[in-house]
Amino acid sequence: MSQSDPFQLGWEEWLTLPDLGLPAIKAKVDTGARTSALHPSVIEPFGPADAPQVRFLIQPDPSDPGLEITCSAPVVDRRDVTSSNGDTELRYVIQTDVEMGGRRWPIQLTLTNRESMTYRMLFGRGAIQPDMIVNANASFLQPKLDFAAYAGLPKKKPVKRPLRIALLTREPRNYSSLRLIEAAQERGHVIEAIDTARCYMQIGTTHPQVHYDGKALPRYDAVIPRIGAGITDYGLAVLRQFTNTGAFCLNSASAIGHSRDKLMAHQLLARAKIDMPVTAFAHSPKDTKDLISLAGGAPVVVKLLSSTQGKGVVLAETRKAAESLIDAFRGLEANFLVQEFVEEAAGTDVRAFVVGNKVVGAMKRQAQKGEFRSNLHRGGTASTIRLSRTERDTAREAAKVLGLRVAGVDLLQTEKGPKVLEVNSSPGLEGIESASGKDIAGLIIEHLESQVRPLSRIREPAARKRRQAKLSES
Repeated sequence: MSQSDPFQLGWEEWLTLPDLGLPAIKAKVDTGARTSALHPSVIEPFGPADAPQVRFLIQPDPSDPGLEITCSAPVVDRRDVTSSNGDTELRYVIQTDVEMGGRRWPIQLTLTNRESMTYRMLFGRGAIQPDMIVNANASFLQPKLDFAAYAGLPKKKPVKRPLRIALLTREPRNYSSLRLIEAAQERGHVIEAIDTARCYMQIGTTHPQVHYDGKALPRYDAVIPRIGAGITDYGLAVLRQFTNTGAFCLNSASAIGHSRDKLMAHQLLARAKIDMPVTAFAHSPKDTKDLISLAGGAPVVVKLLSSTQGKGVVLAETRKAAESLIDAFRGLEANFLVQEFVEEAAGTDVRAFVVGNKVVGAMKRQAQKGEFRSNLHRGGTASTIRLSRTERDTAREAAKVLGLRVAGVDLLQTEKGPKVLEVNSSPGLEGIESASGKDIAGLIIEHLESQVRPLSRIREPAARKRRQAKLSES
């Protein structure tokens, strides 16, 4: 079609709604209807009153109810719409782009549940541009599409659309939580802080749910877990339940569990040949002296397996002090490990911040005078640093081995190369953002966007099998 030729529409046409993640949908062109309409099977409003959003499920292929796409979009209006049979209904109105015949332009759509309709979309006169002509006696005057476009959708780059995100935390007002909320909202998403300890659940085979304040929580697209060390076990159970509902969890429960169990984390890192301080572990008090020797002899670092932010980490400078400390920990029935003290580190370490298998920021932490722990919570100071390639590769590999998509990997710099000290599954953002000057919270949200698929993960696998069977038969 040349530029001088009119853009013609038949009474039915194929089109794409890219912002909604709908690569192919068949629409009836109806000049009698002012506003276009989509016919979802479920409609769920969400978000704050000053920025409302709506989530809906649509089955674009009427012959395949198993093909179910999850869409979401900002609400631009709620309006009374009278259908062709004279019924008036209050509908949500959204605005999105449409693609057809090599052109793309914005249109408004109303949402109404009409599963019995032959066409899942009505293309009204408000969507028809001034230079377009409708030929009511013809159909498919623009290029035809096919529902086979959905077969490869999970492998394609996910659609950027408003997401409903749960921030699982007991500290919604701390710096990290506030920055994640800010970053998500800046990108058009709805994020809700959920207190981990107030979640509860019924474990069953059908309709998994997480309950909160007396009612079931809605289905979230994604969950950002920031589970405090004091509630790890319960927090992981809650996170597993969110996974069962179909939500994408930024860090999985198993990955967080592996990182929180320092002994397991060290065993996994050692198996992957990742260098770290020599570590020893024993249960019997008869093995105390040999345990210290295995760690290289005094001075040694004694760590509680549940230690965090430098708490439960003690330096024993002499063998006698180490023996007394180990005996005291055993008397408390605490689980701990004994680790080589890397003196050449001189009270400094490096934190590499990993997001999606990329090191997106780094800082050097220096302990205060008289302190060997460089944690910022223990009075340490942070400054920016440029990592070597080996250090970046080590951090990435450590996070990968533990299965973490977001991690703070603490490294010691030695003459023999970097040694992994610890891998944190809920790293704080204040220090790294201040030291690096980077929008780490924004990078986390962008990674989340890249991982959350527009397809419904509840029914999609079965639907994909049916579509593949159809394609093989044709």
